[in-house]
Amino acid sequence: MASSTIPSGAHGDPTRRDFIMVATGAMAAVGAIATAWPFINNLNPAADTLALASIEVNVQPVAVGQAITVKWRGKPVFIRHRTPAEIKAAEDVKMSELPDPQTDNARVTDSAKKVRPEWLIIVGVCTHLGCVPLGNNPGDPRGEYNGWFCPCHGSQYDTSGRIRKGPAPTNLVVPDYLFTSDTLVKIG
Repeated sequence: MASSTIPSGAHGDPTRRDFIMVATGAMAAVGAIATAWPFINNLNPAADTLALASIEVNVQPVAVGQAITVKWRGKPVFIRHRTPAEIKAAEDVKMSELPDPQTDNARVTDSAKKVRPEWLIIVGVCTHLGCVPLGNNPGDPRGEYNGWFCPCHGSQYDTSGRIRKGPAPTNLVVPDYLFTSDTLVKIG
């Protein structure tokens, strides 16, 4: 009877070939990650963009009836210190008259759920084609509703930044904001 020889490693013992295969696979995985990392890291926002992720604005110098424009994430943000007449006009609008119904209170409530009707903070980009509406600077046309007017296609917004007339489908966007004190507001 001939004796059979069993090759080494046939009973579950690791062989040199097994070690080489595992080591090669591990090195390939490390190499793939090392090669891909610069491309993946390039997708992260730049440092200057991250710095603009939120801004803090001192609104103390803004008088009643006045508005300022600040830049946040590359977009204009309108901050208007509304007069009692502007607040009343915004609150008196019937929801049935609005193409995109939203109460004035919902538009002047910060992230902490505190209502400040005297301050309206909105992104100053028309929701139709991305133009910047007029009405934030003295002497600008404000349209029939005394808010903002986009001269490109005639969209008109009221004193709460809600669309009232024209092709814009939605109201001007209210960004996340929080009053950190009576005079400081953090946007973003």
